[in-house]
Amino acid sequence: MEIIDTHCDALLKLQLAKRGVYYNREPLDYQSSDELHTNLKRLRAGQVKVQFYAIFIMPDIPSDEKWQHALEQIDLFYTEIIAKNPEIKHIKNWNDIDELKDGEIGAVLTLEGADAFGNDLIKLNHLYRLGVLSIGLTWNNANLCADGAEEPRGGGLTLLGKEVVKLNNQHRVFTDVAHSTIKGFWDMAEIADYIIDSHANARALCDHPRNLNDEQIRMLIKKNGIMHVVFTPPFINKDSKKANLTDLIRHIEHICSLGGVRNIGFGSDFDGISLFVDDLENASHYQNLINELLRHYTEEQVRGFAYQNFLDKRPK
Repeated sequence: MEIIDTHCDALLKLQLAKRGVYYNREPLDYQSSDELHTNLKRLRAGQVKVQFYAIFIMPDIPSDEKWQHALEQIDLFYTEIIAKNPEIKHIKNWNDIDELKDGEIGAVLTLEGADAFGNDLIKLNHLYRLGVLSIGLTWNNANLCADGAEEPRGGGLTLLGKEVVKLNNQHRVFTDVAHSTIKGFWDMAEIADYIIDSHANARALCDHPRNLNDEQIRMLIKKNGIMHVVFTPPFINKDSKKANLTDLIRHIEHICSLGGVRNIGFGSDFDGISLFVDDLENASHYQNLINELLRHYTEEQVRGFAYQNFLDKRPK
């Protein structure tokens, strides 16, 4: 069964390898490097039809270097992922997904954290032009747009942050509430036309600041948004480094119990995590999850989780 995955950090890994930060070797080969959970070989094996690639700037990067780091990751997206792999097609607008042929994989650029553009909306407009189709205003720390999930004061959106959400609406771009504070979530829910949580789970089952509480999940459903479950064990089982497929499916079942059967998707966070769900350690294992889901849900429901819910709720 085909898969749409709304979050991975392959671009950061490619950048760190090129800079020699983490890998003391030649730049990673996107086709088959073992270090990449979402390499082309693994995407094919897992039947991933569309993979989202986050532009993410590490919080310790000086502010005057963040834009350059973002451009480097975008350049790697174009040169290492798109240019060297003809079967991977850049999704520049949402309708491009419908044009993918058999054997082709769609690639979507996203932004995780407004730190990349600071308060420079001209830079943000360049990101739209370069094909960024989903923007999360924060990571875990605060920036000029909003507080992140682990910022102690727990503030919401600034005036700049609200302006960014309005621009997302104009450009038919998702506003991603992943990594937002509770107040930031409600600020975005009030004004975002297209809302997604690209990688999070249910806080009722795992009390982690990165997960959504039931009230938030119900609002996503009311807003016709989508919530993509994430595969990192600490977001699945509280204070645990381990999780299995049954544990992950508990979160899907909880979201369904709140009325979200048509709002669920997958946002693995592959290449950004170092702890894994058993039998779901990289993109090639996706069908293990599908097969387990088919034991609990109808084929139509599982197809919804895998890709159809996203296609139904993408910006029109």
